[in-house]
Amino acid sequence: MRGRKGARVKGNWIRRCATSASCRVVGQCILLYCLLLPVGGAIAQGSQRAELNRPAAASQERPGASSAKRAEKPDAQQEKGTIPALFISDIHFEPFWDPEKVPQLAAAPASGWKAILAAPPAADREQRFAALRQACHTRGDDTSYVLFESSLGAMRADPSKPRFVTVSGDLIAHAFPCKFAALFPHASPQDYRAFVEKTLKFVLDELGSGLPGVPVYAALGNNDSDCGDYQLDAHSAFLADTGKDLTRDFPVSERNAALATFAAGGYYSIPLPSVVGNARLLVLNDIFMSSKYSTCAGKSDATAAGEQLAWLEQQLAQARRNKEKIWVMGHIPPGVDLHATVTKMRDVCGGQRPEMFLSSEKLADEMVDFSDVIELAIFAHTHMDEAHILNSGSAAEGAGTAKSVAMKNVPSISPINGNAPSFTVALVDPATASLVDFRVVASSNQTGVEAVWKDEYDFARDYGLAGFSASSVSKLIAGFQADPDAQTKASRDYMRNFFVGNASPLLGLVWPQYVCGMANHSAQGFKSCVCPAGR
Repeated sequence: MRGRKGARVKGNWIRRCATSASCRVVGQCILLYCLLLPVGGAIAQGSQRAELNRPAAASQERPGASSAKRAEKPDAQQEKGTIPALFISDIHFEPFWDPEKVPQLAAAPASGWKAILAAPPAADREQRFAALRQACHTRGDDTSYVLFESSLGAMRADPSKPRFVTVSGDLIAHAFPCKFAALFPHASPQDYRAFVEKTLKFVLDELGSGLPGVPVYAALGNNDSDCGDYQLDAHSAFLADTGKDLTRDFPVSERNAALATFAAGGYYSIPLPSVVGNARLLVLNDIFMSSKYSTCAGKSDATAAGEQLAWLEQQLAQARRNKEKIWVMGHIPPGVDLHATVTKMRDVCGGQRPEMFLSSEKLADEMVDFSDVIELAIFAHTHMDEAHILNSGSAAEGAGTAKSVAMKNVPSISPINGNAPSFTVALVDPATASLVDFRVVASSNQTGVEAVWKDEYDFARDYGLAGFSASSVSKLIAGFQADPDAQTKASRDYMRNFFVGNASPLLGLVWPQYVCGMANHSAQGFKSCVCPAGR
């Protein structure tokens, strides 16, 4: 791992602090991790921004041309008998990148956006967008048109030739309401909704045309709303209209049911392509389950979450009866939000509850109850490449004594955190719907300008594990638990791969606590793992 020496020194110091009598296990000493993380991202983005702001001819000319550059992989032959698929997440497409074009976008249908976005940028684009970012307090840059087209070109050029695509939420940029209001101060809520819907439609259209004939299954994220981040109304016109675009290529036999549930709450059930066999994808809209959720009116309401969990239980019970294998996909992962736990100074060992991504543990518990039918869980939201296990027992029990589900958190296209844009190429066993292997493909820069996309790592090769399953992920985490100083190759590889394209040592500062979160989705399980015996 690059920077390994610095990681070891800082990691040892933080662990001495965390276990001393004068420091909390999750408390002030670990705050350094959260203070440094955005700094690292800002430095990485600053080194890339000049590239994005080249003269128009250099930065806008033929974005697809640069995106087609693809580093050759010597062992690019996919494993025989497997089905390739793409996992994409957190695209966070930025339609405000050139503020001068935004009125044109607002006036045009989504089908006309490509020509507008591909035109040369305004001469003052950099200054106007910088002012917009400052006004809306955004921490970095999301996915420009050039970067989006570059990623699509790399996906299209990948030798695996994927048979289907999953998109686990957050299709539109951060601070979307603020940016829109800054440019359209007199716009109505209906105007805002129309612009959000067109942005979502443009992203879905580009995925469809960029990968022709390949089914795309997308979930909504916390930003994908017509009224605000973590805000949404169930049974809304926004959900009904968005569902029409999202399900338009679904089989006729499945589309009506998917439209109905999406209009109700943004979730649906769809069979995986027939090449995978008797397998089904259940797509959730877990913004309703988020600890930050409110309606568009700013009120708390658990009704939509309860309805969705009841639907999920019914779907899983039916799959058990039909002997179907299930993939569950959402955006916000169940489990402990370690970053928020640390920044809010939660004294977990002193009795305070850790911060959780979701408002309850019901989703994870329900998935664990049906671990015999759930083959894989796919989530995202953190923008990092992560592996977790959802289980019914303690971290010490292991996979042999507890029901468990393997959960893959997909890294982002958006480089807003300083990470390299990336997507994941998965290999699926068509007979069992199991995830045999995956590799992460990353961009050489954060702008998409003259980017070269190449393999960042290969799961099976780097960790020496046969498949991404409950048993293999449990084995991986058990190795991490036995290595609190992160000395093994597997631990170092994970820390390198976690922050795609940026081998930051920061995860080493909280390595034991992070590993506890990998293996314990409940607040009590996390506390039992993190805190010394007797506390």
